[in-house]
Amino acid sequence: MSGPHEMAAAALPRTAPRRPRRIPETLAIWLVLIALLVVAGALSDAFLRPVYLGNIVRQAAPIGIAAVGVTLVMILGGVDLSIGATISLGAVVCAAVMAGDPANIAPAVVLACLAGAAVGALNGAMIAFTGVSPFILTLGTAITLYGVTQLITGGTAHGIVAPGFREVFNIRIGGVLPILGLAFVGVAGFGLAVQRLTTFGRRLYLIGSNPATARLAGLPVRRTVLIAYTLSGLFGGLGGLALLARSGVSGSLAASGYEFDVLAAVVLGGTTFEGGRGGIGGTVAGVLILFVAFNLVNVVGLPYHAQLVVKGAVIIAASALYRRMREVRQA
Repeated sequence: MSGPHEMAAAALPRTAPRRPRRIPETLAIWLVLIALLVVAGALSDAFLRPVYLGNIVRQAAPIGIAAVGVTLVMILGGVDLSIGATISLGAVVCAAVMAGDPANIAPAVVLACLAGAAVGALNGAMIAFTGVSPFILTLGTAITLYGVTQLITGGTAHGIVAPGFREVFNIRIGGVLPILGLAFVGVAGFGLAVQRLTTFGRRLYLIGSNPATARLAGLPVRRTVLIAYTLSGLFGGLGGLALLARSGVSGSLAASGYEFDVLAAVVLGGTTFEGGRGGIGGTVAGVLILFVAFNLVNVVGLPYHAQLVVKGAVIIAASALYRRMREVRQA
């Protein structure tokens, strides 16, 4: 027979064993960034200098600004492969309208942003109202845009950057962070506010998690898709401005291949192609990890093509890691 202590123990409600606390994905990617900076600092003291770190943020600005918009699209469950071509278009439009005249800077900036937003709106409208695959559509858009800009520019640098345009963006705050890097931080902050504080941001996650349920619940799915892709195009146009401010040269292929950098950063930051998860906070860390890694490759003397290996490895490793993390959470 059981004693009184055993009977009392049996009467107590049984609680499941406590699971160890898991580190949130966004925090995890920032910890990876810190660890990478520690390793980079050990290999080269350049990474210990604030000015050098400010240069990295400046280099990352065109990719980072564009990645903010693509993050919103991928939370929704879409993808934007036309982002590289949109960045190129923004740079070409801005330089062409400026034509070397400082008086044209304001209209050039506005028109570049409008051109990017128009491309995004066209993508969004086609996806929302025809049901075409975002992958196929935005790939076709990218090819078309590269063709159009080639016709406009003749395949060479086009337009003249007005005096003062680049100079303003390269002023350093406190002698460390260039205005261009600050613009990246500002755009990321705006995107983060949209993601977390607006009804639109909440809808992105609901639709990305389960589009069919979102439609049954009466959510404006088509309108949300249209707005998300328009924002992606707008941020792509802003990325073109950042590229022009950084390099001073515009051309039809100025941002060729940038779509892979953007996607690598977004995926590394925890926003998967499945939709309904991730966010801009992780994307910012992903962008910085990529550019710290690229600079580290250069510092240790490896060739440029090693960067391509890094990009591919990052996408593969990050996709596998987040898939594994999701399986563990669901177990």
